Amino acid sequence: MAVPALAAAAPVARKGRLKQCVTRGCFGRGMSLDEMCREAARLGVVGFDLIGPQEWPTLKAHGLLPTMVPSGSTIRDGINRVENHERIEAAIRESIDLSAAAGAPNVIVLSGERRGLSDEKGLENCVLFLNKVKSHAEDKAVTLCLELLNSKVNHPDYQCDHTAWGAEVMKRVNSPRVKLLYDIYHMQIMEGDIIRTIRENLRYIGHFHTAGVPGRHEIDGRQELNYAPIAQAIVDAGYTGYLAHEYSPTKDPLTSLDEALRICDV
Repeated sequence: MAVPALAAAAPVARKGRLKQCVTRGCFGRGMSLDEMCREAARLGVVGFDLIGPQEWPTLKAHGLLPTMVPSGSTIRDGINRVENHERIEAAIRESIDLSAAAGAPNVIVLSGERRGLSDEKGLENCVLFLNKVKSHAEDKAVTLCLELLNSKVNHPDYQCDHTAWGAEVMKRVNSPRVKLLYDIYHMQIMEGDIIRTIRENLRYIGHFHTAGVPGRHEIDGRQELNYAPIAQAIVDAGYTGYLAHEYSPTKDPLTSLDEALRICDV
């Protein structure tokens, strides 16, 4: 499949106050990772989320970072159940080591589904797990990011589905290398009140994801979130980490991505 028309355009200069990255899904279908990386770099992207180590050489060839590294936890089977801890711990320690060696800043962690587990017990189990691995993350200067997801539309029964619950995990773990992955799309569905919530909890946030609500498509004017002031609030609050776009395009992918990067380039 031919790369869309913007491929021949000149490199785009960004202000760069907010370090923006992407996921594969922003490019739709038909492009190789090498083509995605070439266009991402041209458009001012600094890295890719959720790319495994086997493909890091492709990112590196285009000057891009793996900005959020996969690990052993999943949306269904995560760190909220002690029977998963041994397996996930081994995978996360390996991901931390690989990330440190490659200069990758973050490793993703997922709570898992409740499946009858109370929120307090699930919280205690997440804290127990993170306390086991936080010193390794601290020693390697890699941040573990527990992702907030919605349980209303996309991920029924997922436990880390409210900012207050995730922030309580952060308070109890109390590590500079254990943070939340605040997904703006998911938290708009669950809570709304995005800017105030970000400001009040920024010390617990290590990474951001974007997408339009409803539908998880572009962050343009066809959806309910106003991303420019959200991005401005994040920068004004002193955030220095990464923000990754994680939406499915409904129009030309490179046009959509250029627009998303422009909206958040405050």
